[in-house]
Amino acid sequence: MSESIPLHPYFNKEGNSQDILACLPNAAKQWVESLSWQERRYMLSLCHLMCAASPETRAEFLDDYTADGIVSKVLEDRDTKEKVKNHLKKFRINTNLDSLLLRNYIKQFYIHSAQDVRRQPDLYLEAALKLVMNIEERNHVFHYILGFELIKMMFRMSWLQQERLYRIQRNQEEFLNTYIKPIQYTHKINRIIVPKDEHLFFARRDYYVQEPELTDKKLTELAIATFTTETTMNFGFSIIRHEDALAFDYEYIFELEHDFLFIERA
Repeated sequence: MSESIPLHPYFNKEGNSQDILACLPNAAKQWVESLSWQERRYMLSLCHLMCAASPETRAEFLDDYTADGIVSKVLEDRDTKEKVKNHLKKFRINTNLDSLLLRNYIKQFYIHSAQDVRRQPDLYLEAALKLVMNIEERNHVFHYILGFELIKMMFRMSWLQQERLYRIQRNQEEFLNTYIKPIQYTHKINRIIVPKDEHLFFARRDYYVQEPELTDKKLTELAIATFTTETTMNFGFSIIRHEDALAFDYEYIFELEHDFLFIERA
């Protein structure tokens, strides 16, 4: 297993150069110290460009520079991959976990982390370095994929289908506040679902059963804007860790005839 990186000294303003080098694995530290002056200039130039670039540009660079290697390492975790495949099948999500999908998700992970900078400035650098250097963190890519695929599934649900989903959860209130309310708020402010007289029971019928119409690109953008990488990854991890972390009944949620949909609400 590769060495973990203690990242916190990077953000200590009173630290010195030895603090920074101490954060590197021994092999990397030895390599840096062995560089000639000319090679150190090249490395410093790259460091300068990375610091000056926007988070989005850093994400694009990291994708081009690291994704192929990370994909090959991630695919070595066959156990987690199989667990994710089984869960996707359970939730009837037709997503093929091939190398192309993994590469796209790694790029998306960088972009998503860059978006999180506005809320947690240290998160982007930590996430990027850990993903590149740490085996366990690379394995978390599968957790992110599973969490994001499930979030996309919920984004595509009607509000009634979302209600049926949270009703069968063990902790309804937490699930509602963590996932359903943020999605419905995003639906509303983007005018994907437009409630009319939402406090009147019979007026709710049309918009409440309306299934959102979203392109794949728009869906991904909204999901990234609504949830952090941490929330997404933790969602997937909780399901892999606990088989019944997300209760799911496809027939109950999706397949009842509309004539019966409002009986429970009468």
